Amino acid sequence: MNQTYFVTGTDTEVGKTFVSAALLTALNEHGFSTLGLKPIAAGCEQIDGQWKNEDALILQKVASRDLPYELVNPIALPDAIAPHLAAENHGCNLSVKATIAELQKGLSEPSDITLIEGAGGWYVPLNSTEFFSDFAVTLSLPVILVVGVRLGCINHALLTVGAIQQSGLRLSGWVANCIDPKMSGTQQNICTLKRSIEAPCLGVIPHLTSASPTDAAAFLDVGSFL
Repeated sequence: MNQTYFVTGTDTEVGKTFVSAALLTALNEHGFSTLGLKPIAAGCEQIDGQWKNEDALILQKVASRDLPYELVNPIALPDAIAPHLAAENHGCNLSVKATIAELQKGLSEPSDITLIEGAGGWYVPLNSTEFFSDFAVTLSLPVILVVGVRLGCINHALLTVGAIQQSGLRLSGWVANCIDPKMSGTQQNICTLKRSIEAPCLGVIPHLTSASPTDAAAFLDVGSFL
């Protein structure tokens, strides 16, 4: 088995890294070898003389395959803003072609399952003409969608699902991540999403305080999309 998935979200700050780490943990527990890659990370700090991102470090730590940081996150940008703006501030330009080339060493590493985490939502720009979603389209990657369950999540989720379908890619599954503990009608919203999205729900992660990927993995069913 050698499968690669692109993980996107309904918006920024919906828990893509948290869910990706939980998925990797669950897959590890099922005996699969795993890799977690984050091609572009904006919002990095200098650690041991190298720009590093907290989310990418989590993916590096949780994956069963131990890779050098630069293979996990080849494009590390200091400013915590939209990737194309962070790249401009850092004196570089982003493109689909360049991103794929930078990630090639990480992609060439053998593993049963590789998760590639995007940035923000589906239509985050890389430059004036390309979006991060074009990266997934170019590589023909099946998609896993992280739905941040909060007010407006149904609209955001269905718009994203429609965009994924319009791109010609397959939505392999989605995860409901309950990020707002004060939201009313959480379960009703999730039921509506389950009825409306024609792809398996891989799990519903409740709002967990100081949760680890292992805690969240207990709420996932990775067997439904493998």
